Amino acid sequence: MSSSNAPAVAPSNPADTVKGHKPAFVPLEANPPLMTSLLHNLGLSEALSVHDVYSIDDPELLAFVPRPALALLLVFPVSAAYESHRLAEDSLLPEYGASGDKEPVLWFRQTIRNACGVMGLLHASLNGPAKGFIEQGSALDDIAKQATPLAPAERSKLLETNESLAKAHHSAATQGDTKAPDAQDDVDLHYVCFVKTEDGTLWELDGRRKGPLARGKLESDEDVLSQKALLWGPKKFLEREGADMRFSCVALAGSLD
Repeated sequence: MSSSNAPAVAPSNPADTVKGHKPAFVPLEANPPLMTSLLHNLGLSEALSVHDVYSIDDPELLAFVPRPALALLLVFPVSAAYESHRLAEDSLLPEYGASGDKEPVLWFRQTIRNACGVMGLLHASLNGPAKGFIEQGSALDDIAKQATPLAPAERSKLLETNESLAKAHHSAATQGDTKAPDAQDDVDLHYVCFVKTEDGTLWELDGRRKGPLARGKLESDEDVLSQKALLWGPKKFLEREGADMRFSCVALAGSLD
């Protein structure tokens, strides 16, 4: 399962805004060097990088990713089957409204159009062990400190108006390998992030859901690429979609250099 270079092309402004609508970003390629550059520009230590995950079944191909993997990003097609599942599961859940430093994860509701890629990277870097690699005084550090005490609606507004995030995303989008739709176009691929927190919980973090989703407990020696995590995470998505092959994964882990 290699990364799918979802198209990316830059708008005239870092955050393209149509009058009366929310800001919109150009879709971000699932391109590990590009994503790594974006995270480093935002203030994540160069000790971590984004890596292709070539397979979620073949141990030899999984071995190409440094372990432990700190976060897993899945790119998947937003199909009718997925939307039916999402709506059914969310209908049983309360609207998430938690805030503060006692939260198990820092979760953001996505209100920026086509920003699911950078949302996935924020969820990957601001949660679990990766948050210990954020440089003090960086854009990521500022986002974490400002967002933690806020309710979800205010967190979304914080991201909508964050100039550092918009500029870093714009810079990454201009480096994409393939031409993308306009920021205001509809895109049928979406990112979801999986992270393991200190207590062993595997979390599914997606700004289109009602809140963060706890998927189960992992053992101390299991990471987001362990068989249990893959079963609770990306393999569930693959089971629902059957023959659709537009899936890819990338992982946040230690740098190889």
